[in-house]
Amino acid sequence: MKSSKLSFALAVAMLATPFVASAQEAEEEASSPVSVSLAVTTDYVFRGVSQTDNGPAFQAGVTYTAPFGLYVGAWGSNVDFGAGGPNFEFDYYAGWNKDLSDAWNLDLGVTRYTYEGSDDGYGDIDYNEYIAKLTWSGPVTVGGILAYADDYGNTGAEEIYAGLSAGYDLGDSGFSLGASTGYTSIEADNNGGRADFFDGSVSVSKGFGPATATLGYYDTFGSDAEELRRGSDIYKPGVVLTVAVAVP
Repeated sequence: MKSSKLSFALAVAMLATPFVASAQEAEEEASSPVSVSLAVTTDYVFRGVSQTDNGPAFQAGVTYTAPFGLYVGAWGSNVDFGAGGPNFEFDYYAGWNKDLSDAWNLDLGVTRYTYEGSDDGYGDIDYNEYIAKLTWSGPVTVGGILAYADDYGNTGAEEIYAGLSAGYDLGDSGFSLGASTGYTSIEADNNGGRADFFDGSVSVSKGFGPATATLGYYDTFGSDAEELRRGSDIYKPGVVLTVAVAVP
């Protein structure tokens, strides 16, 4: 359960003076503190697991970033966790983002995952997750994430997620390649239950003006993943197409 946060860059006169004015306006728009993201996907996959029972999703988010790096935002998507489960996920997040150098970036934040539309007997599964991300930008962009929840799914279970990702821009072609892998560990002390599994993905993206299309292959693996697959299709591998637009 969770969302994944989608963010993609959008770059939106014939005489000299109008040209200068339009360039200044574009620069102001690019530095706007408010960004909006819209996306449609054939499957909402988060950390290798489908949140929509392998069905499509429509998603939207908005983020406000202050000049000194603090940010707040909200993001939403439809979900499908089975009969009686919620129909919508709404995430609220806040954090601090800082460039440590020309190449390194640090992001520290907290996200509140909330779910709406479930039957009365389904129960409350809202929870908080604390997230740290470190990114290095060079010929290849490499990122690491460490996340922790002390009350995962409002069950009292502890959750830890660690992941690595890499992206490579293919230059003027507009294409980029991506890959990721991660490890999820969920431990419930109250009943001794535990689940540990890995996820992985490879993807290719292409920009089309204000939109970015991404085609990716996603999977979970490990001994617990094999066991989880026997009970649900949401852990099985799949190919997902996502088209997203971001307005800075």
